[in-house]
Amino acid sequence: MEQSRRERRQGQAVVRGSLVPNSTHDQRLLERQGPSDWVHMDPWRVLRIQAEFVEGFGQLAELPPAVTVFGSARTTTDSSDYVTGVRLGRALAEAGYAVITGGGPGVMESANKGAREVPGAVSVGLGIELPFEQRMNDYVDLGIEFRYFFVRKTMFVKYSCGFIALPGGFGTLDELFEALTLVQTRKVTSFPVVLMGTEFWGGLLDWIKGTLLSTGKIAPQDLDLINVTDDVDEAVRIIADADRARSKQRQEEQEAAAAQRAEPQ
Repeated sequence: MEQSRRERRQGQAVVRGSLVPNSTHDQRLLERQGPSDWVHMDPWRVLRIQAEFVEGFGQLAELPPAVTVFGSARTTTDSSDYVTGVRLGRALAEAGYAVITGGGPGVMESANKGAREVPGAVSVGLGIELPFEQRMNDYVDLGIEFRYFFVRKTMFVKYSCGFIALPGGFGTLDELFEALTLVQTRKVTSFPVVLMGTEFWGGLLDWIKGTLLSTGKIAPQDLDLINVTDDVDEAVRIIADADRARSKQRQEEQEAAAAQRAEPQ
């Protein structure tokens, strides 16, 4: 009977059975209807949101260079996408990257599992409170549970040097297009976005080229923001090349600044 009890992570807490609320913190934050007590509650929510940022920054600040892998939580362990996720997680870890996922099952689990197969690698899961039960997978070394999606999304971007998306649903698409928007608007720079699975992503890319581009909703150069491949080694190479280019640019900027300071006034 204990096995069948409902369970939910709420930040650092675990609640079970009748203590599991009927709504999440995100739902209550975004709810517009109801009594006027939100006037008094929202300022306190700001402190809780602040605490989540502080916790995330504190836990992740000393990570080695990391790559975030997205994909469906519904992927089964016997699927080709799961196998690809394991290979990808292992290859990223062998290249010296920590692997960050959403911490759940499916593709997320597979990438964490692949990373764990490499001695000394770091496997990270950034979970989220959901209306339905979802536990942190067993291959996570460092797991953080968030109440708010936007805090979690900040952590994905701040501590990653690139995104790799395997086949997934709405959540994967949400993260994908947010990453593309951040790169397009130069909120983040030298940040590669890789789609793995040419067959799965082909229809979306056709729509982007045939509808968005043809009607002027995006610029031709925006297509260069998306890399598509079926090859794990190529996906890792794209990430590593961008990482080296970013490091070289940062070094050149530092040398130029040092030279400017050394010039006589």
